[in-house]
Amino acid sequence: MKKSQFLTGLLFFVLVSASIQAQDIHFSQFYMSPLNLNPAMTGVMNCNTRLVANYRNQWASVLRSNAFRTYSVSYDQRVPVGRYDYFGIGGTFWGDRAGEANFSTLTGKASFSYSKRMGGYRDKANYLVVGAEAGAAQRSIDFLNLRWGTQHDGEGGFDPTRDPQEGRFDRDNFIFADLAAGLLWFMVFDDNANFYLGGAFHHLSRANLSFDSESEDLIFTRLTLHAGGEFPMTSKVGILPGAILMRQGPLMQVNAGASLRFNLGEGREAASQAFQIGLWTRIANKLDAGVLQDALILSTRFDFNQFSLGFSYDVNTSQLKPATNSQGSFEFGMVYKICGKVNRGVYCPDF
Repeated sequence: MKKSQFLTGLLFFVLVSASIQAQDIHFSQFYMSPLNLNPAMTGVMNCNTRLVANYRNQWASVLRSNAFRTYSVSYDQRVPVGRYDYFGIGGTFWGDRAGEANFSTLTGKASFSYSKRMGGYRDKANYLVVGAEAGAAQRSIDFLNLRWGTQHDGEGGFDPTRDPQEGRFDRDNFIFADLAAGLLWFMVFDDNANFYLGGAFHHLSRANLSFDSESEDLIFTRLTLHAGGEFPMTSKVGILPGAILMRQGPLMQVNAGASLRFNLGEGREAASQAFQIGLWTRIANKLDAGVLQDALILSTRFDFNQFSLGFSYDVNTSQLKPATNSQGSFEFGMVYKICGKVNRGVYCPDF
């Protein structure tokens, strides 16, 4: 077997194994997918309604038309309660498809939050937010497109009609319930300065994801911790650091980095017309021992009034570089906010 063929096969095996074990999607621009990050982010915005769309394409340089594709759309809104507090309600739908066997997950969920002001005043306050979500997901796979070792004759030939003899699965499509809960604390200093810290537990219901109805393969609960903020350097330039840690069973992943925001507008409208460039890194653990730097992430974002458009590209830095030519994935994020009449001043960071 040629070296390139071996590396491609190795990549496919590693990716499929990681998909089955990790279970969950992830976005490099996690800050542009708030409801997937933490249900406590529901309704946390300085407008009344938010529409979000995300798309990620990964490993197309090797898997071509069988690349991993992830998409997500969400809607949420805030509802004022009393003088300072808020309810948040929202809904999210996302889908993920991986590989030639169309290993797929479709998820729909509803989320709720309550934001309680803990101190401060109109333009300088801190809030504690509690959130929860509930939904259902469908998982499926096309077994006819799987290739098993016993279907190879050992001389380079492959016979798809051979009995795989490597496992018996009696369901290729099933639905399961899913639950999550989260907390978020943030402090706003003014229009362009803030800090936030949050955490969430996903998959509290521990659904059985086995394709064999007679066996049990419970999904691991995922812990997510995230933090970030915005700090002005000059009247026109600000820095936005951020980090997210996800731990699910034996797997761990950390994204960390920062973006520079260049404000193009004037006065209170400065941040609503802005341009960002960022550099991030993604680090993951090895199942045997140690950690590895998986990718460097280059990002950019354009903000114009209520509309935001983000783009990022992952440069692969792991041991799979020879198979991928250092190519990783590209990702789009889009946010549109409907503000209406807002009389309460600055409420939260501008996610």
